[in-house]
Amino acid sequence: MTGPTAPGGDRLAARLRGVGVSLGGRPVLADVDLDVPRGQRLGIVGVNGAGKSTLLRVLAGVLHHGSGTAELAGPDGRLEDLHDVRPRERARRVAYVPQEEVVAAELLVGEMVALGRVPRTRPWARGGRDEREVVLAALDAVGLADRVDSPCDQLSGGERRRAVLARGLAQQCPVVLLDEPTNHLDVAWQLRLLDVLAGQAETLVATIHDLDLALRYFDVLAVVGWSGDGAPGGPATVVAVGPPADVLAAGHVARHFGVGSVQVPHPHLDQPHLLIHPRRDHP
Repeated sequence: MTGPTAPGGDRLAARLRGVGVSLGGRPVLADVDLDVPRGQRLGIVGVNGAGKSTLLRVLAGVLHHGSGTAELAGPDGRLEDLHDVRPRERARRVAYVPQEEVVAAELLVGEMVALGRVPRTRPWARGGRDEREVVLAALDAVGLADRVDSPCDQLSGGERRRAVLARGLAQQCPVVLLDEPTNHLDVAWQLRLLDVLAGQAETLVATIHDLDLALRYFDVLAVVGWSGDGAPGGPATVVAVGPPADVLAAGHVARHFGVGSVQVPHPHLDQPHLLIHPRRDHP
């Protein structure tokens, strides 16, 4: 495990340096350094309230940071200040799907997913055959192609979540940012969706609370938490970045998540699993 940045050389999709964020006058994040390697899956983990969603919103450009720099790679690979990129162009480079989103009940599923195409089409060019094929492909990826003409208010909670993720896929951006993408999904769809996202997103950044899924489905993990004399309630930062097996070593899990853990190999698959248990030193 490395320090607060991950290896990536010049092949970065985004970069944060010394980023600080305050919400309602309260410091939430401070001195955040983070590299997002292009072409990899970066998972952001941490306890509730540490600032994972806030960090993702900074990367998406929907939340202005108070200090430091946030940079995004352009088509030529060069990094430029995130807020120097016009919103429409930023929406062509980064697709952001928040954790909770209200879906307009009056829209059909296909219409809602087609909103992801807005940054890439001119108003008079929308709704053509090519655009409909993109929408159908995105819905098919999440198992909802047969619901394209259904009203959004007829979807279950899990189906709505998958439809919103389909909208992010339809945006066809090189960088996809997802806040807790497996929320509201049953276990089969959690596994299937992570496979789909890994195959369709060039660079994927996702916050995720399930540490076992984080261990198995990401190339790099970043832990948002408190270091040194920091304590919950004060501003958090990125305290560790590296390969999942290193970041989720037993000592780090105990320190940053307050539980015991052990990594064990799957008896039939070439992948590890993380088993969680109460810390023995806790009453």
